[in-house]
Amino acid sequence: MDIVGTAGLIISLALLIYLTMKGVNIVIAALICSVLTAVTGGLNLQTAMMENYMNGFTDYFASWFLVFLLGAIFGKVMQVTKSAEAIAQWIQRTLGTKRAVFAVVAAAAIMTYGGVSLFVVGFAVYPIAVSLFRAANLPHRFIPAALVFGSISFTMTAPGSPEIQNIIPTEHFGTTPAAGGWIGVVSALLIMVAGGLWLSLLVKKAVKNGETFELPGENSSRNEMAAAVEKAEEPEQTPDRKQELPNVFAALLPLLVVIGALNILSMFMNPTAALLVALVAGITLVCTLMFRFLHAFWDSMASGTQNALVALANTCAVVGFGSVAAQVSAFSRVVDGLVNMPGPPLLGLAIGVTVICGITGSASGGLGIALPILAPIYLGQGVHPGDMHRVSALASGGIDSLPHNGYVVTTIRVICGESHARAYKPIFLLSVVVPCIVLFLAVFLYTIF
Repeated sequence: MDIVGTAGLIISLALLIYLTMKGVNIVIAALICSVLTAVTGGLNLQTAMMENYMNGFTDYFASWFLVFLLGAIFGKVMQVTKSAEAIAQWIQRTLGTKRAVFAVVAAAAIMTYGGVSLFVVGFAVYPIAVSLFRAANLPHRFIPAALVFGSISFTMTAPGSPEIQNIIPTEHFGTTPAAGGWIGVVSALLIMVAGGLWLSLLVKKAVKNGETFELPGENSSRNEMAAAVEKAEEPEQTPDRKQELPNVFAALLPLLVVIGALNILSMFMNPTAALLVALVAGITLVCTLMFRFLHAFWDSMASGTQNALVALANTCAVVGFGSVAAQVSAFSRVVDGLVNMPGPPLLGLAIGVTVICGITGSASGGLGIALPILAPIYLGQGVHPGDMHRVSALASGGIDSLPHNGYVVTTIRVICGESHARAYKPIFLLSVVVPCIVLFLAVFLYTIF
């Protein structure tokens, strides 16, 4: 049964990746794979599904519902007030066409580090990216890589970030969002610089090989239809579109308030509670400063709430699957192997978190599975909590961006209308290879300093 359980776990993980890449709803896919894991692992099916799966699902929901809710509402009001667009347009004007790639990465990074929802960032920055790439005649297939790299690499795991991947470790290690010291800052900068340079080289090589800007052929009609619908639904506008956007400094202020409030308040209160207060402050400030741009306020609240529920349910489903997988003996052997592997303790923690995040295709979902198991073990060994916090956050941004990652799939297919065959390779290099290299460098630095 042990061999069968190990094979079943591997097959379940492969099936989960396959189903999500084929577009099957992640909640349904996770349920199917949880049943398969339980049956092949010799678990009582009723116990596995009614207790293990549902406890994992509901515990994660209860812990992070308010964070997801307020984060989604904050992103939605930034979107409907055109604050996100104002920031993106300002970066476009400031950096210009010659720095199109950097402008797209910068726009996504600024908004993500300011607490705006990833999906809002993608939809807000994509039209600007198309405009810049078209003007510079750069291949469209690199836009998903620029969006993903700016959204879920260095900004998600950097010290002080309000993203949930930087908040979850605070609950398990008793740290603050700024934990990790100078090594954490250096790690984020290394990812930003190395990834940015690599992306620039990839684009230049493609251009040198004769690639030019062209919307994906199979989706060009969809893009044109979507643009026509959006134009028809927009209110009458004056010829000078810039006058209709909020002042960029007023648009940036709520982002700064969220970052500042989180990192100051977390020194005096629970970091999750501090993030909730920071997001409420950000939402209030956007609504106050952008009142004249805020139309259909309650519709925006409803839309943000719906987005939060969908995103949270998807993550909870993955955590539920992980909770079932954690009951299989093969999973326990993997954990024991990581804990007892030769080398510094942080190496085992790093590999354990990043592997689980890769399996689930979710940084936050993987952290929700890995840290309740691993954190008590390594805390008991006397490893510094701040070091573990930053290594865990960096590890969550390692191989989580495999092809079945929800944000990767949404960015490539829904936002950009591309295919994995055309667009995924640069994403893999920038959001998997670079962060993993920096992760192991951070482990080395934390070990010797």
